[in-house]
Amino acid sequence: MTQIPSPADELRLVDTELRQLDARRAVLLTRRAWLVHALRAAPVRTAPPAPGARRPETTAPGVQNALLLLGGVLLAVAAIAFTLVGWGHLGITGRSLVLGAVTVAALGAPVPLLRRGLRSTAEALAGTGLVLTVLDAYALYAVALPRTDGVGYAALASTVLAVVWAAYGIALGAPLRTDGPGARPSLRLPLPAAVVAAQLPLLLWAVAASAGAYAVTAALLVTAALDSALALRVPVRSVRAVAATGAYGLGAWGALSAGWLSWTSTGPSAAARAAALLLLAASIALTAAWGAPRPGLTAATATGVATAGGLFGVVAFGGLLRTSLPDAWTVPGHLVCAIALLAVAGAGLPAPVRRGAALASGCVGALAVVWALPVVVITLVGPAGWAGSVWSGAPADAREAVTNGLPWPADAVTAPLVLALVAAASVVAVRAAAWRPHALACALTLAWAAVLVLPATLELPYLVGLAVHGLTTAALLGYADRAVRPLTAQVPAVLTSLGLAFLALASEAATLTVLATLTALFAAAALRPGRGPVAAPAALGYATALACAAGASLGLQPQHTALLVLVVPVAAALLAARSEDAPTTLSIEITGGLAGLLAVALSVAEPALLATVLALCGLIAAGTAVREDRRPVGYAAAALFVLASWVRLASWGVGFPEAYTLPVTVPALLLGAFRRRSDDSVSSWTAYAPGLSATLAPSLLAVWGDGQWPRPLLLGAAALAVTLLGARHRLQAPLVLGGAVLVLDALHELAPYVVQVVDALPRWTPPALAGLLLLALGATYEQRIRDARRVREVLGRMD
Repeated sequence: MTQIPSPADELRLVDTELRQLDARRAVLLTRRAWLVHALRAAPVRTAPPAPGARRPETTAPGVQNALLLLGGVLLAVAAIAFTLVGWGHLGITGRSLVLGAVTVAALGAPVPLLRRGLRSTAEALAGTGLVLTVLDAYALYAVALPRTDGVGYAALASTVLAVVWAAYGIALGAPLRTDGPGARPSLRLPLPAAVVAAQLPLLLWAVAASAGAYAVTAALLVTAALDSALALRVPVRSVRAVAATGAYGLGAWGALSAGWLSWTSTGPSAAARAAALLLLAASIALTAAWGAPRPGLTAATATGVATAGGLFGVVAFGGLLRTSLPDAWTVPGHLVCAIALLAVAGAGLPAPVRRGAALASGCVGALAVVWALPVVVITLVGPAGWAGSVWSGAPADAREAVTNGLPWPADAVTAPLVLALVAAASVVAVRAAAWRPHALACALTLAWAAVLVLPATLELPYLVGLAVHGLTTAALLGYADRAVRPLTAQVPAVLTSLGLAFLALASEAATLTVLATLTALFAAAALRPGRGPVAAPAALGYATALACAAGASLGLQPQHTALLVLVVPVAAALLAARSEDAPTTLSIEITGGLAGLLAVALSVAEPALLATVLALCGLIAAGTAVREDRRPVGYAAAALFVLASWVRLASWGVGFPEAYTLPVTVPALLLGAFRRRSDDSVSSWTAYAPGLSATLAPSLLAVWGDGQWPRPLLLGAAALAVTLLGARHRLQAPLVLGGAVLVLDALHELAPYVVQVVDALPRWTPPALAGLLLLALGATYEQRIRDARRVREVLGRMD
């Protein structure tokens, strides 16, 4: 008898079998993975083509589709030609029977073809049949209803065709749930064609009824709404693509038409009708974006659609306000609607809708700022025109002072309000930690622009405008201490101060007061840590302008005003020595250098005073060079001292070149001697050649143009001394330079006698002497080469 195991034993047997099966499955899976990897890594081997054989340039399905497409097109063309041209010999009955029979045959042929799996052929014949139905509609109109309104008949025909094509596609098994690989063979063309035909009825009905622009726009938007519903609800990709194209195209057309109607409306009634159309467009867009993401609508696309919907809503309500308010309040009205949209878009809305509303509000705010930008630009640039009419008299008001002949934009009285509203919205709306600093910087810039244009917009008195600019500068400098990014406050402060300085040029008292105030403000700001790189050079710049203005106010000549300007480089050198911040030090020194250049430019008209200014600049540079990190400034100091001496000598009428070159040669030789003593590797050419050349070369040129004997004698004596010193100390540069100058000086002295001798000799003498010279050179060539080598070796052993 068969022993039946107990449940516990049977359970153990089952577990054992399962473990064996799992182990075997794991082995098979490992082997399968290896085989797949080996097949993917191995190159695909194809049989080489037979000799003389050619590879086909297209595939069989491609050829099939091309033939079917061409056949369908030719049949459609033939049907059109038959309908329009070729049935003049047939009666009404014959025409109808022929065209109807062909249409029925073309629409019925796909049924057996689909059963046999010939889907492409069925699609081609179905397309031909759809074209024939359009011709049937035209034939019916041309034969039976010729006096009927063509547009109305087209609307009715497109409606009937859309319904018939949709029913035909559904009847032949067009997929309504899916068109994926699991769907049974069916026609794909009728349903998209029905959607295309459905784009026309409402628009054509509105045109046929002469309903006006509002009704046509409404027809476009309703059609776009139906397309949107199809694109979001129907899962068939071809239908979704056609419906989405219609929704975007007709929706954009309708929205733009509604926007144009709103902009051109002249009364509240017309604006209300246009607003209703815009709200319809906005509702379509927001409804489409509400359920994203979904098939056919990604999150990014939904955000863009929601942005468009938000803009439509803003334009709708803004258009209502535009017809009820003055023209100057058109932009503020739209901006208020955008801010309200931003407030309505709360946390309860889907993410794409929230982002779209925020983007729409931001776009409107950006456009509002662009509208107000010309006023800001004129306020910043216009005051610079006072540089050409300094102290010509105070203007009547702040607008006249700012424009200075420039045209003021029309309806710009609300520009400060627009800028302030955008600034407030930026502060309130942006809460994300990553974007918060950028929003605060943007809000500060917009608030500054609003305050900047306020006096000119309101046509406040001139002095009030100056006071507003001055207080704005002080407030910005004070806020820079607490700002996360100080430059966002310092840069507007500098721009405001520049405008204030130019505005103050209209009056002498205002110029002196404003420049002194700005100097004090920026000097106080420079004392705070981290504010020096901007505030310190600004303070020095305004101090320079104050010195120039003070000199002009005292009636001083420009060359005497230069002495006042030199106070700024002195102060800059002292401040730079005390500064511990490298950027601040550099900015102070650059500003001081520019002030020194201005002083030199002012004193050019009087050489004696120019020499004094150059000497003082050299003294300031020498004081700067005392610092360990500014040693190279000593070269600039030396150059300034030399220039000062040259200018002084020129002012005295000194014409001897040695008087100009010796002040350069002596320090250069002393410096070269010091360098050779501290560094043995420095050659004599580096140490002494620049100093010797500075005097010997100009003196030699002067000797060749001087017919007297003292200068050549003195130059020869100096060159001989330099040559002997070079030979004594075995220095190459003095020996070569001194010897060359000595030879050239001697040639200068012998030149007249050589000319006399040459004139006295017969004409055959120079060729004979040249020939003898060449013979002598050729005979002693080897000896001269040996002597040249010895001289080179001797010079090489020198320094």
